[in-house]
Amino acid sequence: MNSIRIFRTIQVKLIIIYVLLILIAMQLIGVYFISTMKTSLTDSFTNNLNEQADMLTRLVEQKLAPSQLTEEQMIEDLRGLVSTLFSINEAEIQVLDASGKVLTTTVVAHQSYVGSKNTTLAVSRALQGISNNEEDIIDADNVRKKVIAKPVISRPGTSQAKIVGAVYIVASMNEVNDTINRVNRIFVSGMLIALGMTGVLCVLLAHTITSPIKGLTRHASAVAEGDFDQRVPVYGDDEIGQLSQAFNNMTDRLREALSANEEEKEKLASILANMSDGVVAADDRGQVIVTNRRAREMLGVKKHDGEYLGQLLGLTEERVQELVQGIEHTAIIRMEPSIEKEDSLIRVTFTPIYRRDKSAAGTIAVLQDVTEQEKLEQSRREFVANVSHELRTPLTTIKSYAEALDDGAMQERELGERFVGVIRNETERMIRLVTDLLHLSRLDSNQAPLRRQPTSVPEMLEEVADRFSFQLRQKSIGMSVRVEHGISSVWLDRDQIDQVLDNLVSNAIKYTMDGGRIEIAAMKPEPGVIAIGVIDTGIGIPQRDLNRIFDRFYRVDKARSRNMGGTGLGLSIAREIIKAHGGTIALASEYNEGTTVTFTLPALEEGGESA
Repeated sequence: MNSIRIFRTIQVKLIIIYVLLILIAMQLIGVYFISTMKTSLTDSFTNNLNEQADMLTRLVEQKLAPSQLTEEQMIEDLRGLVSTLFSINEAEIQVLDASGKVLTTTVVAHQSYVGSKNTTLAVSRALQGISNNEEDIIDADNVRKKVIAKPVISRPGTSQAKIVGAVYIVASMNEVNDTINRVNRIFVSGMLIALGMTGVLCVLLAHTITSPIKGLTRHASAVAEGDFDQRVPVYGDDEIGQLSQAFNNMTDRLREALSANEEEKEKLASILANMSDGVVAADDRGQVIVTNRRAREMLGVKKHDGEYLGQLLGLTEERVQELVQGIEHTAIIRMEPSIEKEDSLIRVTFTPIYRRDKSAAGTIAVLQDVTEQEKLEQSRREFVANVSHELRTPLTTIKSYAEALDDGAMQERELGERFVGVIRNETERMIRLVTDLLHLSRLDSNQAPLRRQPTSVPEMLEEVADRFSFQLRQKSIGMSVRVEHGISSVWLDRDQIDQVLDNLVSNAIKYTMDGGRIEIAAMKPEPGVIAIGVIDTGIGIPQRDLNRIFDRFYRVDKARSRNMGGTGLGLSIAREIIKAHGGTIALASEYNEGTTVTFTLPALEEGGESA
């Protein structure tokens, strides 16, 4: 295993690559050089043989020409000629007559061939007048030899030219082969020496490259373990030096980023610990990962190890998923009383957390203790119901006495009339208050069932405009009705929606200056939903009051509202009516610029199904 790991290192890989490159290059050069040298030596050896053969044929021609010499004298002259003038190492020279009979040979062991015919192919071709007869043979001793046969022509170039004999040379190529083998040995020795020197140089060169990389690896491991004080030395301006500089810059940036992250984490932990609301965070599986101190106090737990969000809050997983993914993200949970504290109500607001790729990363649940708020709301509802029932009869009696006084029962007419006027105004205002309280109480207790009927939206809005035409003319306020195309009939409680519209239009007239404009618009923002809005150019509502404008008895300007006959319950009643219809109501306003109140209704057909 250790040997395998060694071969995986960059240093060993570089050494192997360099050595292989040198080896391949030298092999290519060696093959080319030796091949060229072998061809050159062989050609030179062959050319030398051919030159000597040509010279010998010219000399033999003179000996074989007709003369006064006897055959024995001619053979003796030829023997002296080939033995003294042509001494080729490890070669045999034969001179043949026109019939192919051997006249003489330079090899003593082959003297028995004299007088016999040489029947080789090269000799046959030469005796036929073919001058280019070369071939390579390997004899019985496995020695490579070169064979050359040349014709001897008497009087060449004349009409009396004829072949009088042939010269046959068989030369050993041992010297050429020995020369090539010596060159091969020299080349192999040189290659081994070069490879050894290359290996040493490769080790040194690879060390200069891998040493800084090893240093970077050690420093990177130290940084990964949290030691950001590590600095990589920069030895030059090459690629490795630039990498070292970039690593140092990255370390500095990473240290700064982690420091800032720690600071933000501490700030977040401090904020969570000191929040008045409880915070519970869960991952995408619903398992609780973070709770602050206030949340643990509200839920009466000390830790949350391994618990899921639904278990911690006492809700089913199905209910948790509905609140996270549904339209409503708020739920009220009741905590059972214990020895230390009474029962309490907690409002839980669920907010999903998304990653950058829009996938769910978890859920944040914000807990608010609404026990006191709920108690106050309960007290207010009880107060409204009690006051309404207790005051209606005496107020009716006061109205009767006021009418009697108005008929002249008082002796002092002028004073009586003034008192009567005050009593009547206060009585009417209080009766309106009681009526609103009774209506609101019925809505709270679900004692005012909806009486839905098909209603024409354009007709309903036109009738609202007609009902307020007198007040509009008095203040010179322009009124317009706009109904979007495609809106006709809606299934709703006409009386209650008329009450909502009357309240909204009445408020718009009250708080719109003379010469202003009011618009009633019906729109269809999405399929199955109808939105009706009342837009005015009145004095508007300050931003600080928008969040509480639908609260009961809440007035932006109490004195002005009271003088205008307002009870502070109109918008609360409108909200409850719209809520009973399954819709929503919202108010948008800019101070001194105007107000827009919009409520939505589901576009239901008869039977309660969406159109």
